[in-house]
Amino acid sequence: MAEAIVSLAVERILDLLIHEAVFLKDVKDQVESLNAELKRMQCFLKDADRKLEQDARFQNRVSEIRDLAYDAEDVIDSFILKAAHQRGFHRIIKRFTSIFTKPCHLQKIGVQVKAIQTKLQNISKNLPAYEISGDGEGSSSIIKVQQRLRTYSHVEEEDVVSLEVSTKDVMTMLMTEEDRPNAVVSIVGMGGIGKTTLARKVYNHVEVRHHFDCLAWVYISQQCKPREVVLSVLMEVLSPSKDERELIQNQDENKLWKSLFDALKEKRYLVVLDDIWRSEDWDILKPAFPRGRKGSKILFTTRNRNVALHADPCNTPMEHSPLTDDESWILLSSKAFPLNKTDSHFRSEEFEKLGREMVKKCGGLPLAIIVLGSLLARKQSLDDWETVHRNFFHGHLKGLQQLDHRYGAVNRILVLSYNDLPYHLKPCFLYLAHYPEGWEISKKELIRLWIAEGFISPLLGSEEILMEDVGEQFLEELIDRSLVQVWRQDSIGTKVKTCGIHDLLRNLCVGKAEEENFLKVIQPSLIENSENSVDVTLVTSMPRRLAIHPGERYVHFHLKGEHPQLRSLLLIQEELLIKFHISNFKNFKLLRVLKLAWMVTKWHVPGEIGNLRHLRYLRLKCGGEMILPGAIGKLKNLHTLYFRSFSRIVVPNVVFKLERLRQFVIKGDGYPGTKSGFPWWQSFSSKNIETLKHMSVDKKLIENNEALRLSHIQCLGIIFKSSEDVKSILLLMIKLDRLRSLSMDLPVEKSSSFSYLDLEPLFQFGHLSKLKLVGHLKEDPHQSYHVLKFLPQSIVKLTLQCSTMTQDPMEVLENLPCLTILNLLSFAYEGRKLICSANGFRQLESFGLNKATNLEEWEIQEGAMPRLRNLSLSLNFKLERLPEGLRYITTLQKLILRAMPSSLTKRIEVIGEKEGEDFYKVRHIPSIQISEMITCGGYFYINSEITYL
Repeated sequence: MAEAIVSLAVERILDLLIHEAVFLKDVKDQVESLNAELKRMQCFLKDADRKLEQDARFQNRVSEIRDLAYDAEDVIDSFILKAAHQRGFHRIIKRFTSIFTKPCHLQKIGVQVKAIQTKLQNISKNLPAYEISGDGEGSSSIIKVQQRLRTYSHVEEEDVVSLEVSTKDVMTMLMTEEDRPNAVVSIVGMGGIGKTTLARKVYNHVEVRHHFDCLAWVYISQQCKPREVVLSVLMEVLSPSKDERELIQNQDENKLWKSLFDALKEKRYLVVLDDIWRSEDWDILKPAFPRGRKGSKILFTTRNRNVALHADPCNTPMEHSPLTDDESWILLSSKAFPLNKTDSHFRSEEFEKLGREMVKKCGGLPLAIIVLGSLLARKQSLDDWETVHRNFFHGHLKGLQQLDHRYGAVNRILVLSYNDLPYHLKPCFLYLAHYPEGWEISKKELIRLWIAEGFISPLLGSEEILMEDVGEQFLEELIDRSLVQVWRQDSIGTKVKTCGIHDLLRNLCVGKAEEENFLKVIQPSLIENSENSVDVTLVTSMPRRLAIHPGERYVHFHLKGEHPQLRSLLLIQEELLIKFHISNFKNFKLLRVLKLAWMVTKWHVPGEIGNLRHLRYLRLKCGGEMILPGAIGKLKNLHTLYFRSFSRIVVPNVVFKLERLRQFVIKGDGYPGTKSGFPWWQSFSSKNIETLKHMSVDKKLIENNEALRLSHIQCLGIIFKSSEDVKSILLLMIKLDRLRSLSMDLPVEKSSSFSYLDLEPLFQFGHLSKLKLVGHLKEDPHQSYHVLKFLPQSIVKLTLQCSTMTQDPMEVLENLPCLTILNLLSFAYEGRKLICSANGFRQLESFGLNKATNLEEWEIQEGAMPRLRNLSLSLNFKLERLPEGLRYITTLQKLILRAMPSSLTKRIEVIGEKEGEDFYKVRHIPSIQISEMITCGGYFYINSEITYL
């Protein structure tokens, strides 16, 4: 890890030498000398980082080097602040050069650099000769990133063997029709034994899906937040729209508990509470769960048998047993010997002997076996295996004392796997410690934060390989090593969308992060009688990265003290519920990452924000109007700018001049046609822009066509002021070869003077995979083709909203060869009939149809949608029957019906033993969720009418 810290310091110095050389003047040689000394230390640390856990002689020295690298980074960052100030008064300084031949801040940096260099030289005298060990991965692993960026296809692995008997036992308990309230089935066992894997297998089993009317899964963890648990279950049960979701979130706890109770009371439901720790947590949650229909069940996974017995003394908890030695070896072999390792020597007796000895120490815990197998999969020779074996049984591994002693052998494996990480992955892994237990981590945000923190070097990027691509590869490496788990894939199904980390691995992560003085997690308690105020006192001795995990909602933060070296302040909570005074940051001028929310009707963001010159990641959210100051232009190091407001956002034009900007996102939650966006009429100084959302465009952009020459742009959101500009701007965008995602907001006005849209240039967007069109698509009655005819053949995900089409769009859409996800939302279609032809939609997996208020008939011909898995229908008030052809789609796994006509839902219901007349159409679908009435925040949907309270 120390090597990674030194590497970050070297990167900062190189950045200084490149961008601030004019201000270095007389100290340039000293800075270059310090950089050379740090590079020499890197060579030593490449070897020492691996010996650190085995040889205590190195520990103090390595810690000293790490701290000096931190000091060097502080000196450099402080100098850059002064240089930025110097740049502003350059002319004044030039006039007085005869007086100030060497500015005082240059004298100061010279003294500080010399002091650090002297200390490093003193350390080097007491170290062995610098060597680079041949068995380390180090920087060679980084080179491999540039050599092999690949597309991954994540599949669910059956990593736990011999689950069949356990699965049948749990299914039998769940499907026994007990007529009593709160019947709880529990799977009990120690962490990492596979409780969640078993529960997930049962939860997804087709027979279980058929047996229950609705299902929900929620993760609990040690820090149970009852409100969030109830909210999560309610969201899964109701599947509300975005607007409904916000209304539900604003309910107080009494209403929220009652909403869930009412949503479940007429259903046979299954709710999984994964990893519940305390009986008190269940006592708080219990009132939200009714008796329901006969056979309703709640499934626990827990480490504590007493929790299970407290919840339901009538049901004996199912003890999940560890794997046998033979089962453990089978699982290890599947991970350690991938299919591409077919050479016979990989299966030799020597390998098996070593493997069986190591796997026996895993105690039959699948998590430990999988991590060990992933570690061994990277070891090519018998010598490598013997080294792992030796370290496993005889190594003195630092950090084990911080971990749960009940998992001795498991923790040893996890520490070995961490030590085996190449240096560039260690900070990336430790950074995961700032997320709470059980947190679903966004891949995009994580990678942007890695870049902002400096964990991904700009030197790795190039015209062919972007820093974000490198970050994705880093994440894939952590997944390959079984240190990070994939939670959700993207819409294409080939890349990670969200990820997570097992709680045992997170314990290691948090312990190591604090041990390395890398990051600290603060969980403050509320001040008594202070109306949900959290008091956090900062001191200089704290790590440079702090994550604050408040345990309550509607929290007011009060920061005290000073921490001038603070680099990141990460407030982990729903941002809508956090209030924070940005003026507190006057003492945090080295800050790189900042996320804030301020729930007021109008927020004039203070100009003090311009003092945070090192800021790379800025995310601001406001409940009302947000007005940004011109001081934003001082933040020359910004990579990511993200602004969200429920009203208007005013951003000064200075953002065009931010030379390092990579992502610029403005999200206003207005209705289509009311979004203003950011006026885009001139070129951005940054040549590395990858994301722009949402930009307001008109003829000025056409006149200044240089603005659209963004060679790296991948994701673009545009708000058009006039339909007349659409074709011209699309023609200018054709050469954006990297563009993968495009969102276009079109005027919704339907006046007679409104121009017909010409989307013909879209056909030439051959690399586009995601397209969203919001607004009126006026159909020209004189044209023989459909308005959507020119959609690119490469489209994988298509969303149409407020399109008001009257001509059936299916005749065009069903022939798109790659279309996987289709959403027709909010009056996208206003015709009476839809027809899905035989052999149409060959790749479609998900289809959502919302507010097609005139739709009366939907025909699905046999052979259409042969791969459809998810179907969601809501607020289609005139659709009285489900299509006959639905019964031919045998791949369908989930059907969601929200606020649909009661005549439709009653036809597919099963009451007692009596099946509805159309039940045969949906009999094969494992999961069917029906919400005929949604009550929240002042209105409800019922029997296909909207009634306001």
